Amino acid sequence: MQMNVVPHLLTEDRAEYERLLDDALSTAHTRPDLDGAGTRLTLAQLRSLTLNATTLVTSAAASEYDHFVKVREQNRSAPVSRTPASSDRPGPGPGPGVVAILTVFVPVLAGAAAVIFLLVGAVLHALAPTMVFGATLLTAGLVFGVVAAAGLLCAAAGLLLTALRNSPAEVSAGGPPAAPDDELSLAREAWRRALLERGILPFLRDVLAATAPPPGPPVP
Repeated sequence: MQMNVVPHLLTEDRAEYERLLDDALSTAHTRPDLDGAGTRLTLAQLRSLTLNATTLVTSAAASEYDHFVKVREQNRSAPVSRTPASSDRPGPGPGPGVVAILTVFVPVLAGAAAVIFLLVGAVLHALAPTMVFGATLLTAGLVFGVVAAAGLLCAAAGLLLTALRNSPAEVSAGGPPAAPDDELSLAREAWRRALLERGILPFLRDVLAATAPPPGPPVP
């Protein structure tokens, strides 16, 4: 006999035990082995007797319950044990830095300067086509336009590299469901099946057999 099994049903699992008992009693009329349920003893009486014998009934599935409790505790502690692993991933770094700031502001400032120089240069060139200053402003506007376009390309390339760098971590973090959840479901189902087939139903059969009327005298 195993000595490491849980001796008593934990409070959080009593509702599951009562649910299994209620399901068995609700289908007792369809089970020939539970003949007499509701007649010799009412369903309420059978339920009360089974609840009073909770320790006896649940001991029939003690090994399955012990495994279920162990898996559940391991599953509950799993997120705590996985927390340090998440800190091993590289962080975002000390900050954006000068390069990042320039990458953001250079296209904006260059674009604004290009628009201003082009507008002013176009106006001056239209009013005084021979004025050299207007042509100079137009040239400066084109130069700032090229700088703004180059800055936008650099910013887009930086965003693309950042997305490619972070995508593997995100995929690995949000991968398939954790195996402990599947193991917990299997352990719970195994305990439920054992508790029903080796604990609740045999106890109900024994109670009904004990209350069965004695056989009549043999017919001569």
